Amino acid sequence: MQKKSDILIAGAGIIGLSLALELHSRGAQVTVLERDTALSHASTAAAGMLAVDDPHNPPALHPLSRLSIHLYSGFLDRIATLSGITVPFQTSVTNQHLADGSVTRLAEHSLDPRQLAAALLAAVRAANIDLREHTEARLVTEANGRHLHIETTAGIFEPTQFIQTRGAWHAPYTRPAKGQMLRVQLPASLPLNEVHRNEHVYIVPRTTGPQAGSALIGATVEDAGFDLTTHPSDLIHLRELAARLVPAFASEFATPPLEAWAGLRPATADHLPLIGPREPGSSHFLATGHFRNGILLAPATAAVLADLLENKSPSIDLQYFNPARFL
Repeated sequence: MQKKSDILIAGAGIIGLSLALELHSRGAQVTVLERDTALSHASTAAAGMLAVDDPHNPPALHPLSRLSIHLYSGFLDRIATLSGITVPFQTSVTNQHLADGSVTRLAEHSLDPRQLAAALLAAVRAANIDLREHTEARLVTEANGRHLHIETTAGIFEPTQFIQTRGAWHAPYTRPAKGQMLRVQLPASLPLNEVHRNEHVYIVPRTTGPQAGSALIGATVEDAGFDLTTHPSDLIHLRELAARLVPAFASEFATPPLEAWAGLRPATADHLPLIGPREPGSSHFLATGHFRNGILLAPATAAVLADLLENKSPSIDLQYFNPARFL
């Protein structure tokens, strides 16, 4: 059984669905395959910082980050228009704690990725984008950079263009970087409404929505394969690191734990994403490897890759994200 579509996307995380929505707005017929359920992995395990000014991000990431934050309001507006769900910003200031003991205040937003995921999925469904969960792309062949033949668990697809947005599951280009995280209750005496962050830990409060009155403490960075186990010793260590920034977090009595989980960030060797054709002249594209910044970079990744698919020049230089650098 052969299925025709302008564009086929493998992976229904934040990157894949944001790209699908962008391409749909440009008139493309898009099909999205997801081997599991949409937005069930790194997209909802994240803290949701739009960390455009994090001093520990690679400098080469800055132009893409700046473009994405410029696009973010329009991105959320599009989602709200389609879904009827408004995704609020949770915070608007980040306190960046530096190694010398000083603190820099950054005008930087955060949001709740779980709220974003619900709204984005509703927007994709409202747009009638063909989303097929529990469907996996297993074998991709390409002839002369044009003819794509993709065998999936739901049959054979022959799209004009194919994009892989499978995150940590896209070996050998990416590997999983495990991150454990803890959410705790905030006492009435600690009305936290700003992010606190240093190189080793972050505290991200939830100020509105179903998690209001709590804060996330994260996150470990582990080379542990696809293991999603949380370990009490690691969560205790995260709390100890957080207490150096906000002392109240030292006490489990004052800030009792509510939940803990682990996610798998898609990491590349240089911690920069892969955005572009798998090799020069190919109709097989990659959009993956966003590591700790998938939520931030989703709008810009969608915009620049949609430009590439339309043979337009993106508004920023993508040389540092060229997948060919790992061939």
